[in-house]
Amino acid sequence: QVHLMESGGGSVEPGNSLTLSCVYSGVTDAYNTLGWVRQVPGKEREDVAGIYTGSEYQYYADSVKDRFTISLDKAYRTVYLQMNSLTPMDSGMYFCAAGAWGKFTSWGQGTQVTVSP
Repeated sequence: QVHLMESGGGSVEPGNSLTLSCVYSGVTDAYNTLGWVRQVPGKEREDVAGIYTGSEYQYYADSVKDRFTISLDKAYRTVYLQMNSLTPMDSGMYFCAAGAWGKFTSWGQGTQVTVSP
């Protein structure tokens, strides 16, 4: 059974940075990608970033490219999301996810990110 536990959310002012962490377990070869998904009330869930567990190839949504960086520490079973130059548009609930890019099938409980002056 896949278990994903996020941490690191919070409230920051625009232009600042945050790093989200997700400790995972039970991720088998059937889940070839770990990633982060963002949910804003009233909007569809957005796949923000993903990392292929084999080659560690990275995927990014256009809205976060060049600002967010996803990384994977297999020894500690942790996936990170470094978020720089945050804007209010980045506010939302961030979920750690496992599955395939664009087709995640498991999610954690989420961590809230709020960007406001």
